[in-house]
Amino acid sequence: MLNVGGSLPEVSFGIIRDGELINPHTNALFGDKKVVVFGVPGAFTPTCSEAHLPGYVALADKLKAKGIDEIMCVSVNDAFVMDAWKKASNADEIIMLADGNAVFTKNIGLDMDTGTFGGTRSLRYSMLVEDGIVTQLNVEDPGRFDVSDAQTMLDSL
Repeated sequence: MLNVGGSLPEVSFGIIRDGELINPHTNALFGDKKVVVFGVPGAFTPTCSEAHLPGYVALADKLKAKGIDEIMCVSVNDAFVMDAWKKASNADEIIMLADGNAVFTKNIGLDMDTGTFGGTRSLRYSMLVEDGIVTQLNVEDPGRFDVSDAQTMLDSL
């Protein structure tokens, strides 16, 4: 599993920008920036849609006031699902990163097999990444939502 002090793996993500699918790589997204990233098991799932994403939407301005350049959400979904979730959640301040084949999630060791729910998915987590290096990592125990929420991240900055 990825640890504090570790570098993010160089992979590509799917993002819908201006109606077009683009596939930026890790360095383009995280290099020379201070980024809050949170990972969720799935777009439109209950805790993710009712608490996790809305918390980051509500506190986006306060996080950015603390020096955060970008806030990003990663899920093992395709870019079109992530874009629809962004629109449905009024999450304009959040960059939605699609990790459709779970390459990023597996490379950082935060994947889990959910069986018939959806196969390989992400554990719930948040991290602070500075210039591509993880400086803070909060991983939830399965079924929990205690340490990866936006308020906990804001309080730690």
